[in-house]
Amino acid sequence: MIKNSILITSAIVCLTSCVSPKIYKDLESKYASLKQENRKLGQENESLLKSKNDLENDLSQLKAAYNDAIAERDKLQNDFNAASANLKNLKSSYAALEKNSSASIAKNSKKNRELLAQLEAKEQALATENARLEQLKRELEARSSRIAELENVIATKDAAMTQLKNAISRALTDFEGKGLTVEQRGGKVYVSMENKLLFQSGSWAIGTDGKTAVRSLGNVLAENPDIAVLIEGHTDNIPYSGSGALTSNWDLSTKRATAIVNILRENTAINPENLTAAGRGEYAPIATNDTETGRAKNRRIEVILTPKLDELSRLLNTQ
Repeated sequence: MIKNSILITSAIVCLTSCVSPKIYKDLESKYASLKQENRKLGQENESLLKSKNDLENDLSQLKAAYNDAIAERDKLQNDFNAASANLKNLKSSYAALEKNSSASIAKNSKKNRELLAQLEAKEQALATENARLEQLKRELEARSSRIAELENVIATKDAAMTQLKNAISRALTDFEGKGLTVEQRGGKVYVSMENKLLFQSGSWAIGTDGKTAVRSLGNVLAENPDIAVLIEGHTDNIPYSGSGALTSNWDLSTKRATAIVNILRENTAINPENLTAAGRGEYAPIATNDTETGRAKNRRIEVILTPKLDELSRLLNTQ
């Protein structure tokens, strides 16, 4: 966070020396808005995953309670059946004893009354347990339905992201083997472009092939307005040695990410609110910086495409 603040401060100092106060304030406002939107999307994603886990845990507990209730109901039913059989036997004995003596009849009658009272208590307990079982069943069905709804929305989002990944792969097929990869991980699509496709060393000016690739990507994004687009600039760990306004790899990576955003914004069908540019400097490598091959892989632009989760938020907020 401190490093980000230093980066922002450096960028502000650089910008204030080159642009008018009005442009600076507009850029500052836009950066704050994009940063807030990015943080909001991350928080929403974490909240949604936590809510889904909580729902699954609640469902497991309800299933366990449901099974316990069935076992208790079956036990009560067995007790009731045994008591009924005992009552039947006592009635038979009562009929036989009735012929022998009034004392035996009175004694057997008392036992019958006691047994009838026990049966009534068992019936009441069984009715109460059945009512609780029905309530648990309704709650279980409601929770299962809600989880199914959430899973359906998630599956739909995953399918849409798969289609998006395939569309991007088709659009960028001419750049395969030139430092460009397209992957789908964790519900997101990652488009990685090595700097050899986009920039000269120490520069943030995009070359001809790079512009063609970014514009082809933009054509696909224009057809998917419900996708949040995060453009991250990355460098290797060799300190920036250029001259001019830039002072570090942080500055360079941010400039390169912003250059990609500017190319994408040439496509007026892309909503600028969906775009976020970020510089990561050398602090998120994907390969070793001890070899030239590894450093080349680390010098890259990553475009991270995330589905908007408005429908999931609506379901989670539904009581």
